[in-house]
Amino acid sequence: MRVRCTIGVDIGTSSSKGVLVDAHGAILAQATRAHDVSRPRTGWVEMDGEIWWDEFVALSRELLDAAPDAEVAAVGVSGMGPCILLAEEDGAPVRPAILYGIDTRAGAQIERMTAELGVEAITRVGGSELTSQAGGPKILWIHEEEPAAWGRARRLFMPASWLAHRLTGAYVLDHQSASQVSPFYDIDREQWHDEWWQRYAAPLEQPALLWAGDVAGTVTAAAAALTGIPAGAPVIAGTIDAWTEAVSVGAHGAGDLMLMYGTTMFMVFTRGVATGEGALRTPSMWTTAGAFAGMRNLAGGLSTSGALTAWLKDLTGSDYPALLAEAEASGAGARGLVLLPYFAGERTPIQDPDARGVIAGLTLAHGRGDLYRAALEATALGVRHNVQTMRDAGADIRRIVAVGGGTQGRLWLQIVSDVTGLVQEVPRVTVGASYGAAFLAAGADSAPAPSIADWNPVVETIAPDPALAPVYDALFDRYLRLYAGTAEIVHELAAQQRADDEKETPA
Repeated sequence: MRVRCTIGVDIGTSSSKGVLVDAHGAILAQATRAHDVSRPRTGWVEMDGEIWWDEFVALSRELLDAAPDAEVAAVGVSGMGPCILLAEEDGAPVRPAILYGIDTRAGAQIERMTAELGVEAITRVGGSELTSQAGGPKILWIHEEEPAAWGRARRLFMPASWLAHRLTGAYVLDHQSASQVSPFYDIDREQWHDEWWQRYAAPLEQPALLWAGDVAGTVTAAAAALTGIPAGAPVIAGTIDAWTEAVSVGAHGAGDLMLMYGTTMFMVFTRGVATGEGALRTPSMWTTAGAFAGMRNLAGGLSTSGALTAWLKDLTGSDYPALLAEAEASGAGARGLVLLPYFAGERTPIQDPDARGVIAGLTLAHGRGDLYRAALEATALGVRHNVQTMRDAGADIRRIVAVGGGTQGRLWLQIVSDVTGLVQEVPRVTVGASYGAAFLAAGADSAPAPSIADWNPVVETIAPDPALAPVYDALFDRYLRLYAGTAEIVHELAAQQRADDEKETPA
C-alpha cells in the first residue's frame, strides 16, 4: 500500500540532511551527506553550489530506496544562509557561494555602503546595520573584486532557492531570505528596495518573492528522472535553515525564542506585527522578516558552537562520549577557566569579525575535559549575551525551544539553562530544518495544513539549577571583561593573520 508523504532536504554548513515524513509527522527514512566548506583565506568561507544539487539528488534517491512504498506528494527545501550564489541566466554558478556571517571578507564594502547610504537609512529600510551577515556587501565584493565573474552574473540564489530552481525552473526567493540581502529589501513594505538594488546589484535580476511555505513550482520531468520524485509534485520556496528549524518545533509564534544547536548557534525571536507591534531594531542584532506573513524576527548567531567542540575533538584525538564525561566531571566553571568562543570572529552581539578565541586561566593541572567544559560554557555565555541584548531591545521572550544536533547531549542543554537561567523545551523530533521543510511541504499538499503541535509535541523541559546562578553570574562578568581586555591584542593578531595569508596566496 502506498504511503503519502513529503520529503524535506536541508543544506547545512557541515552536511546536508533529508527526511521522508508521512502525513502524521512520522519519519519514514533519514539520510545525511557530510561535506566541507572551503576556507581559501582567513575570513573567507565558500562552497560550490553544485554540491548542493548533487547531494539533494543523492539524498532523495537514498530516502526513496529506504521507503519503497512512499509516494512523494510535495517537496520541502531549506538551507544555510544568507548565502550569496550568483549565477548566469541559465543557472550556471559564476563562482562558489559566499556563506553567511562566518565569511567576513566584505568589510571594506560594509564601510563604503554605510558611508554612502547612512546608518539611519539602512536601518530604517532593512531593519539592521550592515554586518558580515548582510548579503548586499558580499554582492558588491564580487562586483569589485571579481569583475569577470560579475560580468556573467544575472541571478541570485541561496541554497533553498537553488534547490527549488533546479527542481522546478522557478526563479524565486522567500521574504525571510530576501530580508537578509541587506540593504536591498524593504522590511516594512515587504519588497525589494529598487533604488539600492539598481545602485549596487544591477544587472542582477530580482527574484520573485514568496513566503517560505508558498509553492515555487512543480518538479520537472528532467528533475524527476534524476531524483526519483514524481514529476508534477509541488515544491515550496523554503527558507534559511534556522527559520525552518523554528518551524520544525513550533517556535515561530509571538514571544517564542528558538535556540538552534548546530555548527554555529543561532537564535530567532518572533514578534507579530499584525497586532500593531513593530519590528524590533537594535544595532547589534539582525531584524528580519519572518517565515510567514505578519511576523518579524530579531535574530542572533554565534560564529562557532558545534564547530568549536568538533575542533577540540579533533585536536585531542578523543571522541564525544569521552569528552562529555570528562566535561561533566570538571564541574561548573571548568575548574577556573573562561573561554571566548570567537575562533571564527563573532557575529552577535559584538559584531566583530576580527575577534579571536581566547582561553584564560590555564594551568598544567587542566585537562581536555576542562577545556571541553569551558567550550560548552562559552557557547552558553554567548547565548546569555544575546538574550540579554534582545531583552534590552524590547523582546518579550515567553518561551524557549531547543532544536538541532546538539540537543542529543543533555549536558550541553543543561549548561545553557544553568548559564542563562532559561527553561528550555525539547520536542520529540529535533532533526531540525529538514523536518521543518517536510512540514511546510505538507501544508502545500493538504488543506487544512497539519499542526506542528500534533506532528512534534514537547517531551522534555530543561530547568536551570538555581544553586549555580552565583557561579555563572561571576563567570559571565569575567567573559564580558575578558573580551574588552583582550580586543586590542586579538585585533592585531587578526591583522597579522590576514597579512600572512596574503603572503602565502599566489597573486
